[in-house]
Amino acid sequence: MLAFVVLINRTGTMVLPFLSIYLREARGLTLEEVGIILSLFGAGALVGSFLGGWLTDRVGSFAVQTGSLIGGGICFLFLKEVETFEGLALGFFLTTIVTDSLRPANSTAVAQYAKKENLTRAYSLNRMATNLGFAIGPAIGGFLAAKNYDLLFYVDGISCIMAGVLFALYFLRLPKNKEKKEVAIDESQVKPLPPWKDFSFMIFIFLVAGYGTIFFQLFITLPLYYREVYLLPENQIGWLLALNGLIVFMVEMPLVAKLGNNVSLKRVVGLGVFFAGLGLLVLNVAEGMVILVLSVIFLSISEILAMPFMTSYTVQRADEKSRGRYLGMYSVGYSIAFIAAPAIGTFLIKSSGYTFLWYALSFFSVLVTFGLIKNLNAKK
Repeated sequence: MLAFVVLINRTGTMVLPFLSIYLREARGLTLEEVGIILSLFGAGALVGSFLGGWLTDRVGSFAVQTGSLIGGGICFLFLKEVETFEGLALGFFLTTIVTDSLRPANSTAVAQYAKKENLTRAYSLNRMATNLGFAIGPAIGGFLAAKNYDLLFYVDGISCIMAGVLFALYFLRLPKNKEKKEVAIDESQVKPLPPWKDFSFMIFIFLVAGYGTIFFQLFITLPLYYREVYLLPENQIGWLLALNGLIVFMVEMPLVAKLGNNVSLKRVVGLGVFFAGLGLLVLNVAEGMVILVLSVIFLSISEILAMPFMTSYTVQRADEKSRGRYLGMYSVGYSIAFIAAPAIGTFLIKSSGYTFLWYALSFFSVLVTFGLIKNLNAKK
């Protein structure tokens, strides 16, 4: 049910893939202003991730998820009325504080309900729902954006509110003790440190932020690249981005189930990060739609190999009382990436062009790969 609610929620998250194009074309903002708003989008995610983890450990995952879903939907409905640069910057910052508090709360709930031996697969199921929603969302979003960008905000807002209502109705019916039915983590095998005192884990979060800076180009600068270099219409951009969600939906769950706990964490995560750089590097090798599709395939492989195992590693370092904060800190890593990715991407595009951007980030992926392998090798 947690995964089903995520599916409904992520299907409606169709604003993000077209946000850079929307701000550039519908609102007439400069590339620098687009970069600032997207970085503030990431800053809001940073605050929301930390706040969501902190609140989850104090009021529970149910209250945080319900408030995030319904509150986020209301925020999106208001955002469509904002037109000024200052208003958009503040609006997206506040909206993402609300919406991104969902992630650590939802991840904590998965850990509370899943069996220990199914933990990685449980997170993959949740991610499968996320990616199925992201396969459906951009495809619908491209169609709506071609007609009217306001429709994106209507559908996104209403779908978030619907997901929140459905979530509340279902989980309010469960017995109060069901949430603690079975803890997925063997508490004797983990360190009960708060995340900011776990030095190795904080290095891991820094490297996660580096990985996210590379991977998030898929949602930030690649749509602009498709539009400005290949002159693709919104519906084709939507289908390209939907391909990512479809591939991850179809492949990740069976692959993770097959791999289970029988793989080297450092190798599978390292390979995943390497594929992110490869997905950007191929854009400089040749031109054409085949290359664009190949790039999305490589980025999807990266996501499949890296993200579910990074999440399970995070959960395994926490105890029951600190799990929300650990998962919140993990989300913070991606939120930092969402601040850095648009700032770096738009700056390098303006100063040196897309070709230099893809080369720079592919080289950076090699550094992050080696950093993660060394960090995980030390503790796993």
